[in-house]
Amino acid sequence: MTIQWYPGHMHKAQKEIREALPKVDLVIEVVDARIPYSSTNPMVAKLLAEEANQKPVIRVLNKSDLADEKITHLWCQAFDEIHGTKSLPISCKKPEQVKKITQLCQKLFPDYKEKGKPINAMIMGIPNVGKSTIINILSERSIAKVGNEPAVTKRQQRIDLDCGIILYDTPGFLWPKIENTHSSYRLAITGAIKDTVLDYDDIAYYAAEYLAHYYESLIKNNFQLDEVDEDITLLLESIGRRRGCLQAGGRIDLDRVCKIFIHEFRNFSMGRISLETPSMIEKELIEVEEKTRLKEEKDAARKTKKKRRR
Repeated sequence: MTIQWYPGHMHKAQKEIREALPKVDLVIEVVDARIPYSSTNPMVAKLLAEEANQKPVIRVLNKSDLADEKITHLWCQAFDEIHGTKSLPISCKKPEQVKKITQLCQKLFPDYKEKGKPINAMIMGIPNVGKSTIINILSERSIAKVGNEPAVTKRQQRIDLDCGIILYDTPGFLWPKIENTHSSYRLAITGAIKDTVLDYDDIAYYAAEYLAHYYESLIKNNFQLDEVDEDITLLLESIGRRRGCLQAGGRIDLDRVCKIFIHEFRNFSMGRISLETPSMIEKELIEVEEKTRLKEEKDAARKTKKKRRR
């Protein structure tokens, strides 16, 4: 599944961020702790690379209370190994954890009070990672619009946090094309992409196959199953029977089952789940690189053949 979703306001957001970056001291990127790599926007790294002076990055792994704790720890280690990057796992359900963001900003710029200048921080994040909720907690007032639908924030705003930090909020934006197919699925499963651009059956099969392999006990407990069938269709049918998703003649309404599966993942009834690990991503990036190389070779061969015809 390849997703290309790039609304007009997201293109505008990228342009505004590029213009505002030279004025800020650091970048706070909010990612989903369940999919830390897939929810990290590669456009952010690209925009930062254009800057003459490297800016520190705080990578906030939000929703860490919903992710597998051991895997979140691995991701924090991986991010901390990147030069100029600090990781911070948090949950918006615990405001004291969110407040650690400002503490880390102050730690990175310990002399800001002596200089008499505020710390200018730009906060970024793809749709639906909880960025607006974080801003409201940090500002202690309702400033950013919060919603379950992705792409709620559509304009930049400047927020004085009254602690020596000025926060520049940016709209959540995706990148034009998601090269890693696995990332496309993960973004769809977690709700970072609007449901109108995806097929529930497709992403539910992907999610069920992954969870059956890595979180078998959670599926058993959530759907009250005695066993988890290796055949994903049979597994979903078992869930359908448990949930009464029956059609005329006793057939299972698989479309309804798929929607139930995804909705129950999103409302966190299954338990703490991470959909990717650093080692998984390493392998997938090799696959993406090989796929890109083969495509480039194919395109080059096609162009050469076309020239010969002329």
